[in-house]
Amino acid sequence: MIRQPEFVTDDVFKYALETVQKKKRLNTDKARFVTFTEGLCAQCMHLGAFDDEPATFAKMKGFMDQNGLVHDPSQTGRHHEIYLSDPRKTEPSKRKTILRYPVKRI
Repeated sequence: MIRQPEFVTDDVFKYALETVQKKKRLNTDKARFVTFTEGLCAQCMHLGAFDDEPATFAKMKGFMDQNGLVHDPSQTGRHHEIYLSDPRKTEPSKRKTILRYPVKRI
């Protein structure tokens, strides 16, 4: 799940899928283009191994506590993890992941 710029439409998305399938021969069957409004969120860039994410979530929890926010699973369910690094090519200590919690004010 990665935010797309405004100019990306269904047609642009379909063109990108076709290009990837032809040039890279990658399976794009699971790729989808959807629009949704997530609402208020707390998010943080996690740098490092996936196993180290709990420390980043703890920092986010501290931020939420200091700013009168609590996790709001009613918005979208659970948290999101947006992987910016390819785990097949990036060593664990250099991986980048956006961690996002839906929140509400208390």
